[in-house]
Amino acid sequence: MTAPTGFSENGKLSLKEPSGWFAASSSFRRALTVLSDGAFRLFALICLEADRQTGCFAATYTELAQALGKSKRVIGCYVTELETAAVCQITLARNQHARTVFQVREEFWPYHRVHAQPPVDADLDQYIESVRECYLSLGDIHGGFRPSDASIAKEFYEQRIPVGVLRDAMLLGACRKYLSWLNGKTPHRIQTLRYFEGILTEVRHQPLPPGYSTNLRRTLERFAAAWAVDDDGSGRARRVPFVPAQETARRSRDQQTGGC
Repeated sequence: MTAPTGFSENGKLSLKEPSGWFAASSSFRRALTVLSDGAFRLFALICLEADRQTGCFAATYTELAQALGKSKRVIGCYVTELETAAVCQITLARNQHARTVFQVREEFWPYHRVHAQPPVDADLDQYIESVRECYLSLGDIHGGFRPSDASIAKEFYEQRIPVGVLRDAMLLGACRKYLSWLNGKTPHRIQTLRYFEGILTEVRHQPLPPGYSTNLRRTLERFAAAWAVDDDGSGRARRVPFVPAQETARRSRDQQTGGC
């Protein structure tokens, strides 16, 4: 007697394809409840392609955009969401041609990792370098990244604060600082990375919606362009005529449109 379709002779279910499967456990279902539809699609792609022993997968934004049929900007929003929701640990690519490395966090990875090794993006030097690059990209509001700031970045690393979350806090704080200057307050520069600790707590408690960090970056660029510093060596700041638009760097949850 022939066994029913889909069953082996001993009555157990059999797979049409013997390899290439991913164990979609309860953690996979949990990811479905904490991620938006688009971010979950990216998460599913990462799970299918990731090395089963390490939970790691690397790809460029272009490759991910082609795989999901989305723009690179939207992929960036999904990547931020994966990091903010603590579903994946992410090492961002140094440029648009390099690959971003994803490692599914232990809570969402159904396999026992064969090698007891730290996450790919847990290398301290890489973490500090990512924080330094973001800090220096904020414009003329600070006095530079000092050795003491590297020590503070190490504290954030030891607290397992994702680089993306810290980046959001720095962007938000920088926008607020520029806006205060443009509104006539004394232009005191930020002297230490610790300035962002309070804002970091705020962002961790109430994460930015998908795509909002992109808006912050654009707002920061507009604010920075509206502010100039005399180049006569005096270091005196001067104000450029500027009337802020209705958008403000300070998040107002009842005004956000969110999303990408």
